[in-house]
Amino acid sequence: MSFLSGIRRRLRLLRFQYGRFTFHFGNVIRSVGSVLDILSVVASAVCLMCLVVYFGYDHQHRTLQRLMMVIRGCQIVFIVTILYGIILQLRATIRNSHFVKWLVDTGVLISLLALVYPEPVRPWIPWLGHVMYSHAFLFGVLTAYAVVDLGIALARLTARRTNPSLLMTGSFVFFILAGSFVLMLPKCTLHPISYVDSLFVSTSAVCITGLTSVDIPSTFTPAGMAVLAVLMQIGGLGVLTFTCFFALFFSGTSSVYNQLLIRDLIYSKTMNALMPTLMYILGFTLVIELIGAVGVYLTMPEELGLTQNERIFYSAFHSLSSFCNAGFSPLPQGMANPALMTPGQGLFLVTSLLIFAGAAGFPILVNLRDGLFARLRRFWLRLRRRRNDVPLHLFDLNTKLVLVTTTLILAVSTVLFFICEYSNTLRGMTLWQKVSQSLFNSLTPRSAGFVSVSPADFLNITLLLVVVQMFIGGASQSLGGGIKVNTVAAVFLNVRSILTGSKRAWAYDRALSIGSVRRANAVVALSLTAFIVFMAIELILEPRIGLKPLIFEVTSALFTVGSSMGITEGLCDGSKIALSVAMLVGRVGIISLLAGLVGTRRDFSSHYPEESIIIS
Repeated sequence: MSFLSGIRRRLRLLRFQYGRFTFHFGNVIRSVGSVLDILSVVASAVCLMCLVVYFGYDHQHRTLQRLMMVIRGCQIVFIVTILYGIILQLRATIRNSHFVKWLVDTGVLISLLALVYPEPVRPWIPWLGHVMYSHAFLFGVLTAYAVVDLGIALARLTARRTNPSLLMTGSFVFFILAGSFVLMLPKCTLHPISYVDSLFVSTSAVCITGLTSVDIPSTFTPAGMAVLAVLMQIGGLGVLTFTCFFALFFSGTSSVYNQLLIRDLIYSKTMNALMPTLMYILGFTLVIELIGAVGVYLTMPEELGLTQNERIFYSAFHSLSSFCNAGFSPLPQGMANPALMTPGQGLFLVTSLLIFAGAAGFPILVNLRDGLFARLRRFWLRLRRRRNDVPLHLFDLNTKLVLVTTTLILAVSTVLFFICEYSNTLRGMTLWQKVSQSLFNSLTPRSAGFVSVSPADFLNITLLLVVVQMFIGGASQSLGGGIKVNTVAAVFLNVRSILTGSKRAWAYDRALSIGSVRRANAVVALSLTAFIVFMAIELILEPRIGLKPLIFEVTSALFTVGSSMGITEGLCDGSKIALSVAMLVGRVGIISLLAGLVGTRRDFSSHYPEESIIIS
């Protein structure tokens, strides 16, 4: 009994001494912890780069040893940072860490055993020993820790009132540059490509455009296509969406400013719904891409001659590319491959559904989810004969305008395409094939960039129709490009209000806010200005190419569509760089980009006297 009492006294003494030490040296402990956090972030970036180089090149034994020394150094930095936080900053570590952070920290600490204790000849549990001492376990644990650590560091930037527009633009530029270097690795390409081509393809993937200056199937290995898929997924969901997910899930906490930024980004109605809405967006994306992959797998023709593994990989890649409206295809000739022209047109219909879902926009998907749950709740309350407290208007004005405008544009463009190309590119097809191809080729110019027939063969009136569709694009905060159907709806409703003498633009018994109308007009004006600027640059750099294909190319790049009349590969390096900038501007949004560069300034306009100008 006295022995246990002695142990308790010693523990109380140690606890008292530990508390006194952390109290007196609290500032030093926090300062050292901050330094270790910075070193950990740097080590995370270095570790990921070393792993990319490790797997991307075929190395000699000495080079591999040097890479492993750097990776081991990063591992030691991670271990020291984790142990320091647990021993000297336990309360802050518990408060700021979530389940996933604890999980990766535990994995790194387990890797410490393999670092300090040599692999036994006869381990107690053979399979566990092989796993713990394998490079696969080490690289997997370090990659997970580095990704989480960098994600949390990036999430903390949003809590410091960083300009959201500049943060988003900088994030896109970072992933574009990182992707351009990774795509040049020998294990990613079947033959060497120039850096300009790699930069162009990386920009097209992150900006989910689909324009490419090289032939994808004959240039990139399966590893290179996997890198393209990752870039498309990051660009499709948006860099800030991943940042928000890290902020709320991996780190466990976020500032009020961070939460306000997240709420505006994902169109959440309340602060309490941030995490469920984020999980819904990410979960919905993965589920739709999985369902789409199954649909593509079942409708992919046997005439392509693919093995089982190739069929699975191509199905997953094509589904992701379709939902993200990216327009990349791993098949030779893409969607124009003759083997795809089956009587049932199943693959084209599945692709069309995926494109439509991606171009609808996450705010629409969130509102549809809320409306569905509200209807189910209303039905449940009626069954139980309780008071109905469900709101009368389940769908907001944005959802109604997007769905109606999108359906109207798609229906009109499908009919016009069918009429114009009936005896041209659709010649020789059955009636069902003509209808399916008209729907497909009227949907893809909105953003996706897939083509089943070459735009170079279109009639001039069809090209005009396609260019108008590329200019309009998909819905706001969606995976689509263009000036957005929300903008088009707001502009035409404003025109209607002017013609009818109404003071405000209105629809469905709701008046549009003046700010929305002003922003819509600004988007149209700035988009036309940007188009003229990039068009002038291309005309100067490519004097030998005709006006029509250049108009098509610039429109496709600036509004992140991805269709081409076949001139992309023959463009000079300057033209490719200019189009890369155009794709970035189109993906980030010219309003957001200029607002980030100009910054918020004090408004003096309310103090100025009002005066009318002549508008006729």
